[in-house]
Amino acid sequence: MSAAITIAGVHKRFGNLRALDGVEFNVERGEFFGLLGPNGAGKSTLINVIAGLTRASEGAVAVLGHDVVSDYRSSRMKLGVVPQELVFDPFFTVREVLRIQAGYFGLGAECYPWLEELMSELQLANKADANMRTLSGGMKRRVLIAQALVHKPEVVVLDEPTAGVDVELRQSLWVFIRKLHEQGHTIVLTTHYLEEAESLCDRIAILNHGKVIALDTKQGMLARGIGRRMRVCITTAEPISALPPRLTEKLRRQQANVIELELDRDSDSVIDLLDEVRSTGVAVTDLHTEEADLEDVFVELVRQGRK
Repeated sequence: MSAAITIAGVHKRFGNLRALDGVEFNVERGEFFGLLGPNGAGKSTLINVIAGLTRASEGAVAVLGHDVVSDYRSSRMKLGVVPQELVFDPFFTVREVLRIQAGYFGLGAECYPWLEELMSELQLANKADANMRTLSGGMKRRVLIAQALVHKPEVVVLDEPTAGVDVELRQSLWVFIRKLHEQGHTIVLTTHYLEEAESLCDRIAILNHGKVIALDTKQGMLARGIGRRMRVCITTAEPISALPPRLTEKLRRQQANVIELELDRDSDSVIDLLDEVRSTGVAVTDLHTEEADLEDVFVELVRQGRK
């Protein structure tokens, strides 16, 4: 059986800019696949190539065995893409937008019951006759997801689907997306919320400067940070306004009176760093350590790529 998405030696150049540089991997059927990377890494360009919105300069992409260039009609029918940007037509209602989208795929009244079901699942039923321009940003995001699903695609690409939405909406969207995955859909997710990728994805690829710098299962990716890296969270009696240089070197983040450090188990001593904190004259009230998470691994891999 063909992979859900096959990406074979894809390059994309815009003049002298090499946006994609030999990207090659498969997304298997039924996977929940994470595509991560810093801004400008090439994620959106790769999604545009998969969706047929731009052509690769070299290489090939296929969706369920259908080449996105030579067999574009079949590949489009198998793929649904939820864009990062809130793109909408302000002159139509939610129901009209979904019916128009269905028409692009040659679907007529026979799909209307499915559109009603989609609106119900995405909590859009009470907004079905509302004009798009009157909806909140979160509701517009739900409509984008519904648009991507009108033709019941087997593969769904989600490009930053929870960007700019509140916590409640984010959680409800993931309930729906998990349900899609359980029903057999292949999901490809790009997100800057790394805890989402860690919670949801089976396998993860990290792009940087147009290249795949890591591709592994979630467990394999996390194992890259275990044994060498750890985080230490120190709570002090009051905020420290000026950290000693040694602490600044290890600082991951500082918020109020909580200092989070990233340490190398082989070369850093927690006791020595505690002494550095005490040297400021501020008392330590709590300390705990945590194993590396996906964010730690991501930051380390991207940092290595910049050297």
